[in-house]
Amino acid sequence: MGIHWKLNILGMKFFEKYFKGDRVIWIVVLFLAIISLLAVYSSTGSLAYRYQEGDTAHYLFSQLRHFLFGLVIIFVVHLIPYKFYSPLSTFLLLFSIPLLLVTLLFGANLNQASRWLVLPGLDITIQSSDIAKVALVMYVARILSRNQNTIKDFKGTFLPLIVPVSLVCLLILPANFSTAALVGLTCWLMMFVGRVSLKYLFGFTGLGVLLIAVFVVVMLKTGSVSRVGTWQNRIENFMSDDGGDGNYQAVQSKIAIASGGLVGKGPGNSTQRNFLPHPYSDFIFAIVVEEYGLIGGTFVLMLYLIMLFRAGLIIKKAKRTFPAFLAMGLALILVLQAMVNMSVAVNLIPVTGQPLPLVSMGGTSLLITSASIGIILSISRTLNKNELFDGEEEGKDNS
Repeated sequence: MGIHWKLNILGMKFFEKYFKGDRVIWIVVLFLAIISLLAVYSSTGSLAYRYQEGDTAHYLFSQLRHFLFGLVIIFVVHLIPYKFYSPLSTFLLLFSIPLLLVTLLFGANLNQASRWLVLPGLDITIQSSDIAKVALVMYVARILSRNQNTIKDFKGTFLPLIVPVSLVCLLILPANFSTAALVGLTCWLMMFVGRVSLKYLFGFTGLGVLLIAVFVVVMLKTGSVSRVGTWQNRIENFMSDDGGDGNYQAVQSKIAIASGGLVGKGPGNSTQRNFLPHPYSDFIFAIVVEEYGLIGGTFVLMLYLIMLFRAGLIIKKAKRTFPAFLAMGLALILVLQAMVNMSVAVNLIPVTGQPLPLVSMGGTSLLITSASIGIILSISRTLNKNELFDGEEEGKDNS
């Protein structure tokens, strides 16, 4: 009994010594990792029989490797002082914009969308929009923090903000409307909280909606529907109640959720995984609810809300604007993406193709999300130590 007690104390001391920052967020990440491994292992049976000769453990160990690498990224990133992410944001943005352009022109196509860039010789695919959205949030946080004294200035503050935001969203839009909308909404909320003039925000938003509408109409009228046709079909299927082939994904997802009941069928007992397209990514939440019931689904939802709440506490504690804006932007885009994924699964909104952060099977998305969480923990770690960097004073921001 005494030995077990001493081991527990040593474990707690090890955790406190090396894992800094908000420990509730660390716990949330670990819970989501466990849920992910269970759900991915359960939902990849058909995929394993199709591509891995029935080796169902292949995708489990692949996801485990990604998660272990993700935890390493979180650990390393959270040890880097947040001040280094301010100058890094400009470099990342300048790197991600050409990357988005290359992906749009030469990326691997899936469902008429060039979302992935294949690295030659390595057989590795990356989703450049994941890198771009984090870089853009970091950049917007930097500009907002540096220009608080001239925040209402159109030329000096609004243009340096809105031009990169518009460019990144426009480059993402043709292949992935939902990601472009999430990135745009997150940056809009950051600028709103950052006291950017509402007439500029609403005026530019109206102009953006008008231009997108014109683009869609022109593409449909000329017959060059490309990705626009996919958007149209998804909206029409969502609005339709006929239960036809177009609504196949939504119908199978609702069957999975309804059959889960309150406590679910139990781990590995999903039946809809054999019918749902992409049950390991876009519709993994439906599999979670089917196997763990309404209780399990609510638990997953609460984990994301807890993460958002803890990020809010970090923001409230911050005495400087850059870390506050950065934590807000990264937490918002992560939780909004989770809400979109879960809303699709319960048929509240049309199918979007957004994965469930830290739960869906995947490489690039999981690793970039891990980096985002690492940055939030870096801010929390610094605030917990009450550190002020060289030349900094409370209430000022030289980021």
